[in-house]
Amino acid sequence: MAKVKFKKRYLALSAVMVFGLWSFTAPQNDKYFEILKNLDIFATMFKEVNAKYVDDINPNTFMRNGIDGMLSKLDPYTNYYSEDEIEDVRTENTGEYGGIGAQVVFLDGKVMIVMPDKGFSADKAGLKRGDEIISIDGLDVKGKFDRASEYIKGQASKKVAIEVLRENVGKLSFTVGLEKIDLPNVPYFGMVSTDVGLIKQTGFTPDASKEVKAALRELKKQGASKIILDLRGNPGGLLSEAVNISNIFIPKGELVVTTKGKLEETNATYKTLNTSTDEEIPLVVLTSSMSASAAEIVAGVMQDYDRGVVIGQKSYGKGLVQQTLPLSYNSQMKVTIAKYYTPSGRCIQALDYTHRNEDGSVGKVADSLKTLFRTKNGRPVYDGGGIDPDILVDRKDYAPVTKGILSENLLLKFGNAYAVKLDSITSIKDFKITDQIFNDFKNWASSQEFDYSSPLEIQLRKLKEVAEETGGLENISTELSALEAKMAHSRSNDIELAKTEIKQLLKEEFVMRTYLEEGRLLASFENDLDLSKALELLSNQSLYERTLAGN
Repeated sequence: MAKVKFKKRYLALSAVMVFGLWSFTAPQNDKYFEILKNLDIFATMFKEVNAKYVDDINPNTFMRNGIDGMLSKLDPYTNYYSEDEIEDVRTENTGEYGGIGAQVVFLDGKVMIVMPDKGFSADKAGLKRGDEIISIDGLDVKGKFDRASEYIKGQASKKVAIEVLRENVGKLSFTVGLEKIDLPNVPYFGMVSTDVGLIKQTGFTPDASKEVKAALRELKKQGASKIILDLRGNPGGLLSEAVNISNIFIPKGELVVTTKGKLEETNATYKTLNTSTDEEIPLVVLTSSMSASAAEIVAGVMQDYDRGVVIGQKSYGKGLVQQTLPLSYNSQMKVTIAKYYTPSGRCIQALDYTHRNEDGSVGKVADSLKTLFRTKNGRPVYDGGGIDPDILVDRKDYAPVTKGILSENLLLKFGNAYAVKLDSITSIKDFKITDQIFNDFKNWASSQEFDYSSPLEIQLRKLKEVAEETGGLENISTELSALEAKMAHSRSNDIELAKTEIKQLLKEEFVMRTYLEEGRLLASFENDLDLSKALELLSNQSLYERTLAGN
């Protein structure tokens, strides 16, 4: 009898919780009964496990696992944030945080600065890429990443004493002020030829459109008569900024994006509101497999109106709109409320939320699953998985040995040890990685522990696993051993074979130690296939016009 009363009390409590959500106006139907029933089951299960499980259970961790498990069955962008994570959410949405202005990671048991942000406290104080933080305000943080991260964030205007260990130099002390870090959406813009200007945009936080517009105007003053908008790797952000950036290149009153969801209030149409900045300047938009969300809106709008040519790789395929909702106890939830559609009517959301290529790209979508749409000039475009570029540039894949070098951060480690041997870099363009520097790296890297496998080795390993599972390994073990011996590689030889790409990466490594992220970007332009294709197109006006006309 007591159990029955307890169950009724639980059901009544659940009913109050659920009906409160609908403000007591929801109709009594089967769906809401199922919600009530399952809430009751969930609460009862939680109570019984907590009371009777053999080991102590942390209720926060236990419940968080349950929440994450539920949301994982939806889409990758519907997420729960506890009170402790709200600051990270704010930084993600606004691009602002309070700190020293440096990217800090935990690498090989060390709290290491990998990139000071240009013009912010860490950079101005003299902290460098590769510095290991060992103490903050006299408190030992060596090997303690969480503690170090906590101490270098806080109220603006506060100062902290940071002691670092710099390889080949020793211990150094710095006084660094904490400040509001407002990361730019346009970390670089400049001329990439005599008449072509490039704008690198990395975010869509507030004022992104103002930064792009200011960059465009300055480049035109410098002689730019053609523009490349580089959205590669841009994860997106505010939809309003996507509308405003589109408005820079298309007239007032044009449709940019439509959102459609379950609730009427999520259905909306967004049009440009202002006079454009330049509707005529030839435009190329660069995209990659990691260009997502708002970046895809801008690329899609330029494509749908035939306002610019999209060059690069198929974009990520995120056509979903999220809204952040407050929950109890200062927690929050970011939930997908709608899908968005470009002016031609297509939704670029990937049909499959979960299965992607290694680089994050959507991969090939079956033609039968695509719907045909048309641009303003009648060019065919399709939905179902990202923005297909007008000119596809095959993604350059690094050699297996290079991937192994990158995965183990060997370039950073080598740079820490070798930087003191180099003269100061006064010109990014003129700085070269000599054969001597490359050979020194090859000899050093050959002695390091890092794994890599060729595609053939990976398939051979899979074959061996299948043979072992099916009991046939003994019959082919001799042949497999012979194949493994033939494919055994020499690190030194493999590094030599990948010489061109490794020399390029070494140049970027050393350049960014002086010129930070902007320097790395400029150095990367030297072997940038997407940029080369964009410059080739923009140098041929008739080809540019034929591409937009679909000829």
